[in-house]
Amino acid sequence: MHQVIARYKVKLDRAEENLELVRAVYDELERTKPVGLHYATFLLDDGVSFVHVARADADPNPLPQVAAFQKFQREIADRCEEQPQVSDVEEVGAYRFFDRG
Repeated sequence: MHQVIARYKVKLDRAEENLELVRAVYDELERTKPVGLHYATFLLDDGVSFVHVARADADPNPLPQVAAFQKFQREIADRCEEQPQVSDVEEVGAYRFFDRG
């Protein structure tokens, strides 16, 4: 299992574009349903800062193979005011974090 958190800040004039690219990733994930992938994206209250949380139970991680994710990553450096900071994380605890019920 591999878990990461990525945080970055996009340029104000690129925020909507970034949102559209992120939504396209989720659209593709809903269609393809890769096994062993748990993924969430959060937009912070400033409207330009994003946090992505990903866990891959599968090996290899299926996320890099998702075409929409590849497109999202393609120009991330140009969209960002603050470049992505990616950290491996170890879960200490969680309570119904991804449970919608």
